[in-house]
Amino acid sequence: MKTPLAMFAVLASALVASSAALAQTAATVKPGAKPPPAKATRPAARPPAVKVLPVDPPLAKAEGEQLAAAAMTHFGDYACEFDQSVNVHVTPNNDGYVDVRFKTQIWTMKPVLSSTGALRLEDVKGRMLMLQIANKSMLMDTQIGQRVLDGCIHEKQRLATAAAASQPAGEGLLQGGTAASAPK
Repeated sequence: MKTPLAMFAVLASALVASSAALAQTAATVKPGAKPPPAKATRPAARPPAVKVLPVDPPLAKAEGEQLAAAAMTHFGDYACEFDQSVNVHVTPNNDGYVDVRFKTQIWTMKPVLSSTGALRLEDVKGRMLMLQIANKSMLMDTQIGQRVLDGCIHEKQRLATAAAASQPAGEGLLQGGTAASAPK
């Protein structure tokens, strides 16, 4: 068993040793300088952030002219130049709207019949536009002002073009790609 005096001597030497270590650390810091930063501790692991996608507002209910324009839309696959293709199909749960798919992108579009007889499929977000005329269709990016796809032909457009080519001069194509005979 150690005597109280021996225990006091051990504690005193430990205190002196720790004081010397603190003195050395303090001596390396210049007066008025900021003390060295404390060692960074690793923060507690956080669960991965959940990416919340914005929810699109509901589409406005389609009425008369829009529903009529939607009925004129050629649904299905279109073969485009440079071996590209685009697909147009009905938007689920939203009568009067169509979805246009190109590669991995899908745009919900509102059909609008123009005064020239062209059918415009207008992106509800304002970026894309698909024009459908009697003999072809094209997909345009309105923000950059360029065609994305051109020379897109649906089977109904192909048939309308063939029918127009087989008619005598003076007969042409009307809205919707149907051939009509001239008044006699």
